[in-house]
Amino acid sequence: MTPKIPIKNVWLLQLYASSLYRAVGQRLVAAEDNPEDLPAFVAGMLADAVTQRLHTGLSVGFQRTSRPLTRVRGRIDVLPTARHQLLSRGQVHCTFDEVVADTPANRLARAALWRAATLVPHEPRFRSLALQLEAAGVRGPCPPLSRVPGLHRERLLVRDRQMIATADLLLSLAIPTTDEGGKLLPAPDMDERYLRVLFERACVGFFRLRLEPQGWKVNHNSPLKWDTSFMSSGMGAILPGMELDIELVHHDLTGPGRRRVVIDTKFTTITKMNQYGNLKLRSGYIYQIYAYLMSQEASETDPKSEGLMLHPVVGERVDEEVVIQGHRIRFATVDLAADSATLAEQLLATITPHVAD
Repeated sequence: MTPKIPIKNVWLLQLYASSLYRAVGQRLVAAEDNPEDLPAFVAGMLADAVTQRLHTGLSVGFQRTSRPLTRVRGRIDVLPTARHQLLSRGQVHCTFDEVVADTPANRLARAALWRAATLVPHEPRFRSLALQLEAAGVRGPCPPLSRVPGLHRERLLVRDRQMIATADLLLSLAIPTTDEGGKLLPAPDMDERYLRVLFERACVGFFRLRLEPQGWKVNHNSPLKWDTSFMSSGMGAILPGMELDIELVHHDLTGPGRRRVVIDTKFTTITKMNQYGNLKLRSGYIYQIYAYLMSQEASETDPKSEGLMLHPVVGERVDEEVVIQGHRIRFATVDLAADSATLAEQLLATITPHVAD
């Protein structure tokens, strides 16, 4: 059963996972410390970005249009021109590309502004800006959020990236709740799989912002290869691959500070009751992290890699480790019911070696 998580902490995870956090994370300290104010804070950033784009000019795109004109533009459509006897009226039917402001990026911003007007009803600025976008011709439907990564990669939208990232985060924050008062999740669309992926992406964003300035490299979904010495002709097609959720590597590849931490995230309890009524670690998770580490041991020339099985929980706290064949393997949890400062401290503590070391 998916645990009840305070909605402000789900918003905090969405902040950590967002492209906006990666781009301007240092400016989001206030929102990070007070996630209950996050919708208003992000909405304000979106309003500032849209205001600037309206003053400097919205990005435009091309839309294929077909209609009668009094002059030739683009390609002449002979059949509709003859069928409707347009030449006798001094017209010709043409198909051409028309410059419009009704682009996916602008539609995303407009939809986010309307959402902001709902989330922060006492602020009239958001509704006013949404109406200004509509007056500028931005009237189409909001694109699916799955298209946002593609918008970030478009070269012509460089000036819109902060607006796109802010709108994306704001629309992600618009989550219905199931309990009166709007304090708890899950909602119908907040299933365990979504929360597991969100937690994984949040950890990636958090570690990148906090650790990369300290010389760490943070990799996400890195593929691993089996250390094979022989493979039959058909084995390549059926041998399953391995993919790391998160990999942390310190840039000091030769010094004593060199570390490599392999992290696998889950969204289930870290322990389970055995047949004798005792709580034990889930054996499948131990085998999984062990396989990740041992399959790469032959290619390692530096100090041995570490494994971290990271679980989000509500109320439960586990932080234990064991060294197996020279590899430190840690099993740790972070409490999603804790306040934002404690949540951040717990995430950093999971990669901090125990004092006993």
